[in-house]
Amino acid sequence: METPAPPVPRQAAPARIEVPITTTAPVKRERRWSVAALCIVLAVVAGLGAAAAVTSAGDRTKVLAIARDVPAGQVLTAADLIVAEVSADAALTPVPAAQKASMLGRRPAVDLRKGSLLTASQLAAGTGLGDDKQQVGVQVKHGQAPVGTLAPGDKVLAVTTPAQGEQQTGKAEAPPSTIKAVVVTVSRPDASGAVVVNLAVGSTDGPLLATRAAQGRIALVREPRS
Repeated sequence: METPAPPVPRQAAPARIEVPITTTAPVKRERRWSVAALCIVLAVVAGLGAAAAVTSAGDRTKVLAIARDVPAGQVLTAADLIVAEVSADAALTPVPAAQKASMLGRRPAVDLRKGSLLTASQLAAGTGLGDDKQQVGVQVKHGQAPVGTLAPGDKVLAVTTPAQGEQQTGKAEAPPSTIKAVVVTVSRPDASGAVVVNLAVGSTDGPLLATRAAQGRIALVREPRS
């Protein structure tokens, strides 16, 4: 008779591992609150920036600007001025746009460049040129002055030309006599092409220049513009 096999002992079930309860959920809530707070801060900053921009735009003022290049001494016309808007700044002193009518007919003491703002310091009380000097009107014939390029403010040399009938000697030609001057105004050419150029000269040169101009012995040479 066979002996029965001893019973196989059952394996004990593995012990349960106790997993500690973590605080993951509260950490997520704290992160969410941080993100929300950051968004609120950014929204507030953006709102303040927009408000500052609106306030700055509201502080803009209308002033006069130069529409095209205007040489010194030339009369200002309506076509020379435009209205521009700039931010109010104590460091800037442009002429207000409301004073445009009073600016017409004034003469700048310096060259005005297109796009720049017009300031009161750029305008002279008088013509802007030669107010403290003697002025002489010189009529020059066609070909005796670069009329097409002469403009108020140009520096010129009033060159004395030989008198009518004056004969040249065999000696070397001496340099011509010249007088330094500044162009104040230039008239339109007449039927013969002659123009009258008003020149500002030193107090000792006025009588001499007027005498030579009366004799028709003056030609003008424009010096380089700086």
